[in-house]
Order: sequence, then C-alpha cells, then structure tokens
Amino acid sequence: MLAWYRRRYLDLLGSIYIYNEHRGYTALDRVLEAVRARCEPNDPLIGLIEKHRADERKHYVMFKRWFELQGKRPMHLDRTFGHIDRFIEIMFGTSIDSLDTEAVIARDELFERLCRVISLTEQRGFKQVEILLANSHVRSDPALVRIFEVIHRDEPSHWAPYDGWLEANAKREPKWWERMVDGFIHSELLFLKLPILFLNPFVKRRTDWADDGEEAPDRYAERLRPVGARAATA
Repeated sequence: MLAWYRRRYLDLLGSIYIYNEHRGYTALDRVLEAVRARCEPNDPLIGLIEKHRADERKHYVMFKRWFELQGKRPMHLDRTFGHIDRFIEIMFGTSIDSLDTEAVIARDELFERLCRVISLTEQRGFKQVEILLANSHVRSDPALVRIFEVIHRDEPSHWAPYDGWLEANAKREPKWWERMVDGFIHSELLFLKLPILFLNPFVKRRTDWADDGEEAPDRYAERLRPVGARAATA
C-alpha cells in the first residue's frame, strides 16, 4: 500500500511540475516580448529573463527525461494546476494566453504588477522545493532529488531580475494582500486540487509531449553553458 501511495504521489508531483515548467518558459516568451519593447536592446534585464526562460526549459527537459526513463508520459493536466496561470487570472482578470501584452508594455502599473506576480511565484516555488527535498517519498527517488536540487540552485536568480527592476524604478514591494493571494493559490493546489487529483482514477496520461512541434525551444540554452564550454565550441 505504501509503495502504491509513493508511486502515485511522485507520478502526480512530476506531472504538476512538468506542466508548470512548460507553462513557465512559454509564458516567459510573452514577458520577453514586453520587456524588449520597453527596454533598450542592451538592457541587462533582457539577458536575465532569457536566462530565467532557459532555466525553466531546462527543468522541463529534466522532468521529461524522468518520465521517459520510466517508460510513460505525465498526466494530462490543464491550467487548473498552474500556479502562474491562477495568479495571472486573479491579478489581471484574464488567462496568460489572453493577456494583452501591448497594454502591459504601455502602462507602468501593469508591468510592475507583472513583475511582482513573477517574483512571488518564483519565491513560492523556492520554498516548496525546500519542503520537497525533505520529503521521504521524494528522497526515495535519487533522480527526482537531483532534479529538485538543480531547481533549488536556480530559483534565486529567477526572482532577482524582477525585484531588481522594481527597486531600480522605485516601485513598491508586494503588499500583504498580494502575498495572501499567492498563499491562497498554493493552499488551493496543495489541500484541494492535489487530493482530488490523487483520488481520481479517470485522469488520463498525455499521448504527446507538451513541447512537440515547438520551434527552437532551446534557443537560450547557450546562456546555461559554462564560459569555458562556450569557448571550446567557438
């Protein structure tokens, strides 16, 4: 019974994470579109967000490989299980896909709101990974532990660019109610959606991979390579 519970828990955990990592790097393509329109071409913020996007893609690929080694695909989940999806919907009143990028570019208050949403999401992710790295079920899978160790190492650099922009432009930090919304979304997933998903015997697996057909999904991967490795291939 315990072995079944562990397998089910890790299967769903991996499915939720691979969905969120994919949603993360594809949503950051929209963010980059807005930032490039607002900033000078050589603005360091662009490179930092490109690195963030490359990391999210890297994390997705690690989870994809984890599933491939087990000979299966993740569960077919939708935006119901996406933290950034719910946060955007609550804070902007629309889905990520429907977010008006031009409006975000044109209005400072919308762009700074977006920065706070991303920063809070990444900080929440960092705290959750710390909890998972101490979880006995996760610790039973060395490959999964290595994945979460990589994510834990990468996460602080993910919220730093957005906090940096807010500070450099004299914008406010998140208020208590924004942090409360972030906490609500996390609690909703952890204590309501995950248990329902766990007990649902009808949830199906994907028949494809979320990145099938994407054009150059690893286009920012060069930023993740050590300087020496880049020089060796130059």
